Amino acid sequence: MADLAVDAEGLSKLYKLGQRESYSTLRDVLGRAIAGPSRLLRRGREVAAPAEPNETFWALRDVSFDVRHGDVLGVIGRNGAGKSTLLKVLTRITQPTEGRVEMHGRAGSLLEVGTGFHPELTGRENVYLNGSILGMRKNEIAAKFDDIVAFSEIERFLDTPVKRYSSGMYVRLAFAVAAYMEPEILIVDEVLAVGDVAFQKKCLSKMGDAASSGTTVLLVSHNMAVIESLCSRAMLLEQGRLLHIGETAAVVEEYLSLVSTVASQDLAQRTDRQGNGRLRFTRVGFRPDDSGQLSDMAQCGRDLEFVADFTSDGDLTNVNASVAVYAPSGQCLIVLDSDMAGMMLDPVPKQGRFSCRIRRLPLAPGQYYLNLFCTAGGEIADWVQNAASFSVEAGDFFGSGKLPPAGHGGLLVEQEWACDDNDASAVEPPTVEPG
Repeated sequence: MADLAVDAEGLSKLYKLGQRESYSTLRDVLGRAIAGPSRLLRRGREVAAPAEPNETFWALRDVSFDVRHGDVLGVIGRNGAGKSTLLKVLTRITQPTEGRVEMHGRAGSLLEVGTGFHPELTGRENVYLNGSILGMRKNEIAAKFDDIVAFSEIERFLDTPVKRYSSGMYVRLAFAVAAYMEPEILIVDEVLAVGDVAFQKKCLSKMGDAASSGTTVLLVSHNMAVIESLCSRAMLLEQGRLLHIGETAAVVEEYLSLVSTVASQDLAQRTDRQGNGRLRFTRVGFRPDDSGQLSDMAQCGRDLEFVADFTSDGDLTNVNASVAVYAPSGQCLIVLDSDMAGMMLDPVPKQGRFSCRIRRLPLAPGQYYLNLFCTAGGEIADWVQNAASFSVEAGDFFGSGKLPPAGHGGLLVEQEWACDDNDASAVEPPTVEPG
């Protein structure tokens, strides 16, 4: 067993709905100590809970697996499958209700934004705090400090409390700390989706370097292209249970089949959604051209209207609706967002329909999935991943009579081509006047 980095057996986690665990982590205690003696007198996190919670929920149920040193394991599954709970158990942020887990090696983690740093401390102080928690001496942290700051690209805000950081800045510094402290086990959740594309590429490259140097990596992602490119093995979770662990391609194939099945279910009956429920999507469809009929089929190059029916509390204000189009691999291709488009969607009635029309659908032929998202008053009202699937048929997008084949790069763009004579010998030499 000496070659195992992670050994988990029978992990289960039971939550009481409406109740949150009250705890004070080592990070909190050390953070208060660094910030000043007076803060040691303050109490840890305390969250009021209902006196008699009457409903329970198994976020994990009898999950067993092991990871060898140097392996890169992808953890995949739909919303609510138990992925983030599993990582919190592995990193000891929360304790399992049943089962055990052994971690053989120093672990560094980057979970959801808001976990890992003490908000009252500056970026500089949090770098040293995290290094200390990982068991590093001050001179070791100092030796890596410049590399961490350079990677994170937040030099100007290094001495600002992280509670004032944007989510993107937070993730930049948090990932840099997690990676450059050179943990033997690196655990990364979906937070990389917060950063910009260039920074995501830097992070993926850094994780690849860490894996090739012998670091064990556990990575949660909805992007199957990332999972397939980085991970030697993958595990699929569904409703808290382990469905499959093994070779990455086979596990990804099973996940895509599951996503396709879920996307065909009645949207109004879906329970795997997030939000406060003040608004709920009940139906989604597509209206090609000016047709009055809803369809699950579209044609590239033709106008298309996305339609989403909903119910709500009524008279909601400051509402933002969003539709995201994904490839089967999990890659986001198009985001339609009412707020970005400068459209105010209020007041919102108790029953209604959002619609968004786009000109000349730029998707290549193939199968695609939709995520639906809505906020009201700045809070998430409803968020359903893989809410529906639809097919795109070939169409004369370019007006050339040529139909793009399936898998033609995902997106189609208008383009102009030219062929010029660029032969240097064809250019006449300048005339030189006799001097």
